[in-house]
Amino acid sequence: MTAVPPWDAFTAAEAEVRAMVADPRWQGLSVPDRAHVLAARILVTPDGDRWLFGAHARWHLHDPADGRWHPAPPPRGTRVRRVTHAAAVLPDDVVPPGHDFHAEPGSTQSFIGPDVPERLTEQLRQLVRACGRKSELDYPLSAFGEIFATDVPSTVAAVWGTIMWCAYAPAFDGNERLITVFGEYLRRSLPGDEWVRWLPAPPLLDLVTLVAERMRAGRPRAALRLAAVMADTAQILLLDTRFRPRALALLTMVEPMLRRPGFGDPYDDDAVMRREWLARCPARLCRALLVENDPEAHFSHTVYDLVDALSFMPEPREAAAIFLADLSDSKGALPGRLDHRLRMAYEELRRAGLTGTSAAETTQPEGFPVRSEGIAPPLEVAPPDRGSTAAVLGAAYATALAWERLTGAKLPARGLASQSALVRRIVHERDDHHTGHI
Repeated sequence: MTAVPPWDAFTAAEAEVRAMVADPRWQGLSVPDRAHVLAARILVTPDGDRWLFGAHARWHLHDPADGRWHPAPPPRGTRVRRVTHAAAVLPDDVVPPGHDFHAEPGSTQSFIGPDVPERLTEQLRQLVRACGRKSELDYPLSAFGEIFATDVPSTVAAVWGTIMWCAYAPAFDGNERLITVFGEYLRRSLPGDEWVRWLPAPPLLDLVTLVAERMRAGRPRAALRLAAVMADTAQILLLDTRFRPRALALLTMVEPMLRRPGFGDPYDDDAVMRREWLARCPARLCRALLVENDPEAHFSHTVYDLVDALSFMPEPREAAAIFLADLSDSKGALPGRLDHRLRMAYEELRRAGLTGTSAAETTQPEGFPVRSEGIAPPLEVAPPDRGSTAAVLGAAYATALAWERLTGAKLPARGLASQSALVRRIVHERDDHHTGHI
């Protein structure tokens, strides 16, 4: 007999809101009316925290200090009571318009541990081989020059850029087959350590530049070929949930270009073409494009994913603070972007001198480890299985990349210490072929 999961107030409230938003009548309501309906369904936990299931089909936690609502996973299984909140104080950005509830959830797993499916890798290997036979004179490398040798055609760079842009968190095993197929084209060894390649996430502008440069050069057919390579790559990447949300978004941006019989005038500014691409993406895929359209919101959502990935821990926010403590924050901008519970956990580490860099890397000028007297070491994050570990690594690295995009803070090429420490727990399992991502 199948066990019945215990009733949970958060799960029940979430199902209720989803049903309301899915109702066709939701679209006919004004934003104030929608806010009024949601305000009657706010949950309060015994510690006084107020929770709302709203925009982007995510929970939001009310910050009593300034009244903001932060995306934050709820403490499921906790006893709650329902209260009526003043609808007027609900900001519009937490009220779901409806299309945001249709987003592809994807997966927060990194590519450390579970390999990319063999069928996907083989299809991309064949595509890269075909692209590598093009002439660099016809397809000069106008972007990704730091990755590839100068004689590599931009068709190969288009495949690479699409993979990296679509990946939720482009951290790969050093021997991941999907990366090794590019080996002969690389300018130098990829960044990372002996176990992991912590790869940069390119902006959409890099992909746009490959196409726009050929249009300015009077080579519209070459520009069309590059767009087709990106579409072919994205179509293959749909096989893996770690790529799927952004791969679907990229397809909606480049496919109209492939169906168009001709081209307009060349773009003097690649940013104009980038804005046109983004404007083609339907509203239901908006969360996949937050990385481009709203870096602040994108960072908040990656923090949400990180806390959610750590739900196996007794105190997920304390565990998340350990990974956030690795981020460079010389201007002290990070705490103000966190919900008050996560902020308290982070501030506790800050008072212990463990923020700005990890505890493992904090050293005096002479190079001796620093240990604050009377301060307990941070929690040990010990995921129960390989999948959970990969999810934490993916969410942590995505958060670090989002912070880099938001603030310009550079990430170390060998990875942040808390993430690297977690890698060491599964390095012996990194060649497992069973993914569950198809």
